[in-house]
Amino acid sequence: MAHLTRYSLTSESRRLILKPELLQINQLSAGYGPLRVLHEIDLTVRAGERIGLVGLNGHGKTTMMRAITHMTGWQQGSIRFNGVEIGGNRSQGAGRRTPGLVKMGIAVAPQGDAIFPGLSVRKHLECGAHTKLAWRERRQRIAQIYKIFPALDPLQDALVGKLSGGERRMVSIGRMLMADAKLYLIDEPSLGLAPKISKRVMEALWALPVEGAMIIAEQNVSLLTGRADRIVGMHAGRMRGDVGHVELV
Repeated sequence: MAHLTRYSLTSESRRLILKPELLQINQLSAGYGPLRVLHEIDLTVRAGERIGLVGLNGHGKTTMMRAITHMTGWQQGSIRFNGVEIGGNRSQGAGRRTPGLVKMGIAVAPQGDAIFPGLSVRKHLECGAHTKLAWRERRQRIAQIYKIFPALDPLQDALVGKLSGGERRMVSIGRMLMADAKLYLIDEPSLGLAPKISKRVMEALWALPVEGAMIIAEQNVSLLTGRADRIVGMHAGRMRGDVGHVELV
């Protein structure tokens, strides 16, 4: 069980309260086949807000991100993005609406990177340029990714399958940043990485020059504490509210 302790809002968080709501999730349930993973989830994310989503493996963090992008087996409930309803009831057709959601401004760095081992770093980054504008500006955007992650610059033509875990994670996040996104969903960025590499990747995330909101699913609470505007707990597919300190037991 996750033991949660309330915390007071920072001055930055109070400022964000005045910003418009970008994502509104109401009574969202979702799962795969007969398995229900999410149970009546409610969550609101404001423009520019960076939210840490914490909880044990298997308690619904990844499924919530997959539900937002219509990648679960089934789902029901309301999801409003930038004022447009993108949720609703669905019993099949996983992934059919995902390309349209990407064009609306939702970008994902999935758990485990989801890379193509035979493609180069540059080709991977180009894969993230989904919109016409992003494709026209792909060279400038790739150059910006190399500034964010300098370790990738000398590896532009290297096959991603031969990179280290930390380098692959940088490629995955860089590919996400190529899109014209208003909402970034980042799933377990420190998973499987050495502590020093995890810290380096997270520091790069916090320093990103983006205006969009972020939801970062992460088990290592210390990487979120003091940096996220809010930390939200999830246990057994249910939200446990905004928390400041979480012990995963």
